[in-house]
Amino acid sequence: MTVDLDRHVYGAAEAPTTIIEYGDFECPYCGAAKPVLRKLIDGSGGAARLVYRHFPVFTKHPFALTAALAAEASGDKFWPMHDLLFAHQDRLTDADLAVYAKTAGVEGEVTGDAAQAHREAVEADYNAGIEAGVRGTPTLFVNGRLYQGRVELNALRSALGLHR
Repeated sequence: MTVDLDRHVYGAAEAPTTIIEYGDFECPYCGAAKPVLRKLIDGSGGAARLVYRHFPVFTKHPFALTAALAAEASGDKFWPMHDLLFAHQDRLTDADLAVYAKTAGVEGEVTGDAAQAHREAVEADYNAGIEAGVRGTPTLFVNGRLYQGRVELNALRSALGLHR
């Protein structure tokens, strides 16, 4: 099975600018980046889209992998689940994940065996990140190039040529 690394797209699918975020649901810096990236995409007038890829830093964040698997198990409710996971980064136990899934409108389980079925997708994202040189989260790529600036709205707008 080949995993589509661009399966989680927020924004216009045909946007000329693609930001790829390698993120970890338990990472506080990713949590801080989430509203900035959302505002950037929402205010781009269709010029930019965000692709989210999992990069659970499991050595530092014990719940990151199970949260990533739960997000994958959420299927077409990925983005609502994504938002809930970031909103509740400090509470990511299996019981919490089940509550968030229900809140997001997910039908079915997102933990245990149901989540393990999505391991290949999370591993594919993680391995793509390793190959791209990702060492921590969040790591952003803009049209395939590593973004090294601050994850701050004006800095990102400037880097993308989106001036308001």
